[in-house]
Amino acid sequence: MTFQDLHLITPLLQALEAEGYTSPTPIQAQAIPAVLQRRDLLGCAQTGTGKTAAFSLPLLQLLHEHSADEPRHIRALILAPTRELATQVGKSLAAYGQYTQLKQVVVYGGVSYRVQTEALEAGVDILVATPGRLLDLMDQGFVRLQHVQFLVLDEADRMLDMGFLQDIRRLLDVIPEQRQTLFFSATMPPEIVKLTKRLLNDPVRVEVAPVSSAAGTVRQELYYVRRANKMKLLQHLLQEGGIDRALVFTRTKEAADAIAKELNQAAIPAQAIHADRPQRERESALENFKNSQTRVLVATDVAARGIDVQELSHVINYELPFEPETYVHRIGRTGRAGASGVAISFCGATETPLLISIQQLTGKSIPIVDNHPYPLTAQDFMEAAASSAKNSKVGKGSGRGGKGKRRR
Repeated sequence: MTFQDLHLITPLLQALEAEGYTSPTPIQAQAIPAVLQRRDLLGCAQTGTGKTAAFSLPLLQLLHEHSADEPRHIRALILAPTRELATQVGKSLAAYGQYTQLKQVVVYGGVSYRVQTEALEAGVDILVATPGRLLDLMDQGFVRLQHVQFLVLDEADRMLDMGFLQDIRRLLDVIPEQRQTLFFSATMPPEIVKLTKRLLNDPVRVEVAPVSSAAGTVRQELYYVRRANKMKLLQHLLQEGGIDRALVFTRTKEAADAIAKELNQAAIPAQAIHADRPQRERESALENFKNSQTRVLVATDVAARGIDVQELSHVINYELPFEPETYVHRIGRTGRAGASGVAISFCGATETPLLISIQQLTGKSIPIVDNHPYPLTAQDFMEAAASSAKNSKVGKGSGRGGKGKRRR
């Protein structure tokens, strides 16, 4: 199948050719016709399969075919959970729409309002926004949504996981009910499905891969290692494993900063990216990583949905995530658009319950790599199990003791 077979207009086909696109991915092949038919849509596919183009291309076409008179109004609203993802979507829209006259603006927090408000006042057809900054701009009178015809929630599950439900409800109160609504996400847990039933009108459901599965082009590897030895193992792999660039994920901002600092001390160029970093620093770190000035980018999960780096060969889970769905999003940063990639996960003895949850979610066991310098021993697992059992007993005992003290 080609993009011509999807009945895309000439300006979009020209843009796709200029960007080097040859044929649609499965989610694009199924979603684009449905959106062009003005159907609401619930799209679910693993990260890196082309969801952005799946909604951007038909959205651009529908807007182009019904060009609005001046002054321009916001006719399409795309909501994203993070600044990085919003920026990525904006860049994609600019690339796909380069031969149209449509204008798009991206707004997010952490930066000055001035540039964003000036762009909005100049007129815009498509607004890409994070919910918090969008509501701020609405409160200040710079954004009006009464002309919105298309609403897109990108990474809808993460949007709600990050606590944006109330913000979304507030936005829905001012967006016309007569609209086309599109939900796209890499995972679709039951609570999200319930929400979509309330917000979508007889939607087409497009699911091109098992829910919460990783891309088949990603080779997954598991390294059992003591927590105290994780940095040693990371440096060993970076020095001996033939890894040109690696995106390293950790659970906390403090850990991300500490890992980047230790890597730099070991003469391995690294930078951290997380929510506490100023937007300018985040953009600089990402740009340095993309152009290989920085070899390692250490990120928290807030960046898991917005980092799009071409030909990223390795993702390393320094710590396993608490939510198994997050694992899918993390490793989806590699193996994108049909390319191959490697996802390496470090697992300490106390992290085995997290590993079990991940393997239950994905339905696959992660192959174990034993031949490394810092393996866990059977004694490590026994000590972890004993510690867990002891903590459990202490917790129960403390509860009874606490009640007794209160009675006395």
